[in-house]
Amino acid sequence: MAALDQIVKAYDVRGTVPDQFDAATARALGIAFAEFTGADTVVVGRDMRPSGPEFVDAFADGLQGQGVDVIDIGLVSTDMLYFASGRLDVPAAVFTASHNPAQYNGVKFCGAGARPIGIESGLDRVRDVAADVLDGGGPKPAARAGTRRERDMLDDFVNHVMGFVDVSSIRPMRVVADTANGMGGLVVPALYDRLEMIELEVMYGELDGTFPNHPADPLQPANQRDLRARVVAGGFDIGLAFDGDADRVFMVDENGEGLSGSTTTAILAVSMLRANPGSTILHNLICSRAVPETIRAHGGVPIRTRVGHSFIKSVMAETGAVFGGEHSAHYYFADNFRADSGLIASLVMIAEMSQTGSTLAELRVPFEPYAASGEINTQVDDTAAVIERVRSTYSGESLDDLDGLTVDAGDWWFNLRPSNTEPLLRLNLEAPDRDACDRHVAEVLAVVTS
Repeated sequence: MAALDQIVKAYDVRGTVPDQFDAATARALGIAFAEFTGADTVVVGRDMRPSGPEFVDAFADGLQGQGVDVIDIGLVSTDMLYFASGRLDVPAAVFTASHNPAQYNGVKFCGAGARPIGIESGLDRVRDVAADVLDGGGPKPAARAGTRRERDMLDDFVNHVMGFVDVSSIRPMRVVADTANGMGGLVVPALYDRLEMIELEVMYGELDGTFPNHPADPLQPANQRDLRARVVAGGFDIGLAFDGDADRVFMVDENGEGLSGSTTTAILAVSMLRANPGSTILHNLICSRAVPETIRAHGGVPIRTRVGHSFIKSVMAETGAVFGGEHSAHYYFADNFRADSGLIASLVMIAEMSQTGSTLAELRVPFEPYAASGEINTQVDDTAAVIERVRSTYSGESLDDLDGLTVDAGDWWFNLRPSNTEPLLRLNLEAPDRDACDRHVAEVLAVVTS
């Protein structure tokens, strides 16, 4: 149980191979997932990490031993796995460690119809049963072993993605995508090579889970450096930076300047509201104030949520929201079984540029009225104690506890959240201009570190 506690996180499983995560653990998770879902059939896929084939085999063996039939869809992006779960209406699991370094692997689970499974919606039960299996207990094998067959769903997925826009309205455009040797190298060409008006160049498109060029984490500006330089040098209209499992994408304009996840959320919200007037749009609580302001200005209803895909997907189901965005570049679409997709987001952005006739540098301007700090991580001994000290310091301001501590000081605000896995506090702050932002960041950090 201690080993599983290390690798079972709030939303998924993730650990280093083989010391934290090995084939025996993958098999135990397969048995546990079968017991938790009670399903007759489960879809399984993997990213390009070297341990993936062995782990999928072990996981499938665990499922089959419980009488579950396995549909193996092979190498996939995470959003393609969600699509398969939604289209086939069966639970699914993808072996991926997303943006983590090469020594990691992990699993993301979902229920039938791509319903989220996190620590508060069943992942704790999967963990506990897997721990029993590793200790020699757990469910007994089924009388009949399940079957395993392969199925290619890439074309079906691309057709699904193309259905989010009017392809005939897309203007000729030059696109460069840095897929960081991750799964974007499979799905990005599969989509854009079918769009004759798009001239596509892929950087680091070879599927290589050792990540020989740079880490597959585009949230870190250093990992966008090559893409930004290539956009400018090659005269591209837009750059796309995908993470390792390609469920996230960051945009880069023609001047080589990156867009935040907040800016992209606001732009995509406008597009979604044009197609769905008056609809509800979700945004997580570290998104810029510009996001709810944009949603209201275009006739939509903004709803603020906690950070994390399990929470956002649940609120989408409760509210009927058509779209949701996170500052970390996860973008959720109701017509994608409420799941996030970097590929769909990239295509909707290109369609929005075509719709407006604007360059991306022009398009972004109205959606960036404020200055933001970006996420600043500080290691502390006691996250709860520090948050209480900050709460006391700003007790005269408007406070809320939806996710960590959010302080609204009128013309500026910040959120301070503890990491799920490390003794870190994550600060996101926004103010009217850069000078005010920098000044308030220094002020808050002084309280955090005092």
